[in-house]
Amino acid sequence: MTQAHIVIIEDEADLLELEEYHLEKAGYAVTGFLSTKRVEDLLEDETVDLMIVDRNLPGTEGSEFVAHLRKNGYDIPVIFVSAKDQEREVEEGFDRGGDDYLTKPFNMNELLLRIGAILRRTRGKQLGKLEHRMITLDLDRHIAIIAGEEAALSRLEFDLLRFFLQHPGIALSRDQLLDGVWGDAASAQYKTVNVTINRLLAKIDPNRIHEIIEPVRGVGYRLC
Repeated sequence: MTQAHIVIIEDEADLLELEEYHLEKAGYAVTGFLSTKRVEDLLEDETVDLMIVDRNLPGTEGSEFVAHLRKNGYDIPVIFVSAKDQEREVEEGFDRGGDDYLTKPFNMNELLLRIGAILRRTRGKQLGKLEHRMITLDLDRHIAIIAGEEAALSRLEFDLLRFFLQHPGIALSRDQLLDGVWGDAASAQYKTVNVTINRLLAKIDPNRIHEIIEPVRGVGYRLC
């Protein structure tokens, strides 16, 4: 899968830099702006998969800018990240073209999860493959290719690897893995996650030389 391109419009320079850092670490191509100026120029020239837009921006207010884009035919998914947290303000954001809304202050991991969820809906249906480093998952044929060789994965192992590839660079808790892969956290235990990850790694990285999945102390696991 080609690298998703995300545009961030955020007038707080420190927060913009922090968001850019975490998104790039998660494997996304990121372009940041401190206002809406020049954003349309970029949209005309480049493919953008998702926009993260603050509302309290200099000049044009963020949701008004998104409403303007919608009127001009742009259907790029938008996540509003804003200190405007009243119910009527959130509704206003959706009415003006937002696809999701996250209020400040927010957890960066939650933002990454929301980004992943939207991109899975908007990009994953068009692309039958997930790719990360030397891993390729053919979702239509249910085949895992590791460094050019097909790996014999069980359905559970395949689904676990797919979930990691859908959330690259994000520290995933065992509860998130249980919900996302097993479907019911109450029906399995943390030990099940540990055992399945070890079985998966034994097949895709038996000598542990690629450092594909790493434990995150106090959290869970991360796809590197």
